[in-house]
Amino acid sequence: MEGDSVTLYTYTNVKTNQQEDIKWYFNGIRIAQINGDLNQTCTDVQCNEDTERFRGRLKLDHQTGSLTITDITTEDSGLYELKIISSSSISGNIFNCTVHGVSAAKRDEVKRKSVKERESVTLDSGVIKSTNDVMTWYFNEILIAEITGDQSKICTDVQCKERFRDRLKLDHQTGSLIITNTRNTDSGEYKLLIIINNSSFSITRVKRFSVSVIGSGLSSGAVAGIVVVVILVSAVVTAGVIYYRHKIYTPVQQHEDDADNPLHDPNDIQEGDVDNPLHDPNVIQEGDVDNPLHDPNVIQEGDVDNPLHDPNVIQEGDVDNPLHDPNVIQEGDVDNPLHDPNDIQEGDVDNPLHDPNDIQEGDADNPHGPNVIPLEDREHH
Repeated sequence: MEGDSVTLYTYTNVKTNQQEDIKWYFNGIRIAQINGDLNQTCTDVQCNEDTERFRGRLKLDHQTGSLTITDITTEDSGLYELKIISSSSISGNIFNCTVHGVSAAKRDEVKRKSVKERESVTLDSGVIKSTNDVMTWYFNEILIAEITGDQSKICTDVQCKERFRDRLKLDHQTGSLIITNTRNTDSGEYKLLIIINNSSFSITRVKRFSVSVIGSGLSSGAVAGIVVVVILVSAVVTAGVIYYRHKIYTPVQQHEDDADNPLHDPNDIQEGDVDNPLHDPNVIQEGDVDNPLHDPNVIQEGDVDNPLHDPNVIQEGDVDNPLHDPNVIQEGDVDNPLHDPNDIQEGDVDNPLHDPNDIQEGDADNPHGPNVIPLEDREHH
């Protein structure tokens, strides 16, 4: 294809001690020559003054004698003949070269890629790599990646490693280059050199890419600084909002009777909140005896009528309880049929078991024994 470079192989090494001549012909016209001791070489017009077809586009490999035609055109299509002349024999080879034309615009095309900073970009080779193909990537003419067969190398020099830091990847099927987490410094020209190898020749194809990384232009340190500032500003704004709300609510003081306050936090149980729908019945408040979840095992004042009331715990006013223990004398128990008459209580003078020898106030008229004279009876004796 037009614009490619083609190398025609000789499969021999030219030694300085060998007396061999290597000559190249294009359509019968000599275009290049090199001898064994390298004292006579020529290309194009130097070999033949009648032709300037290649105009500096021919190169001879002084080690192998191979011929390379660069920036090939359709006019370079034809027969190329190789002759290797030694003192004892003449050998050679013939190459039939056909060049396919393409437009100058496509030949010189530079594929442009635009990507946002920190995104990934893929530079597509546009071919399917063969086993013997060699693909080499350059960034601003600096080698950054190479893939040969199943082997690949990425950033083998310090400069490349410093710039890309493990952000380059190769597609082993196509040889395409992927740049991850792009930075502004990744902008520039990328060149792909594709060498398609054959047994007797090789074709070298070049593709160019121009990459522009669009970003804020800030370094990673600057970006980190901005993030910190944003976080600090957010914290200040949040603190301001909290202070403002606190200032608004300051006049509303929470008192014991704030259960109906529209700003009252139902999760903050106040006295009198027993009707709060969020009131926790497991936390007994004063006045909760009627709560259906009230724990009857925790006796509150006024719980004597509770059907689960424990009669073994005597409360004031329990004397009429059918389970009341008469052995525990309460005030007002003198009429209890189990009342011990030997335990004289005030007002027991009319008790038939009352001991007349024990003079009580108001016993002057009692037919008590004469040996006990009340003070008020001594005047009669």
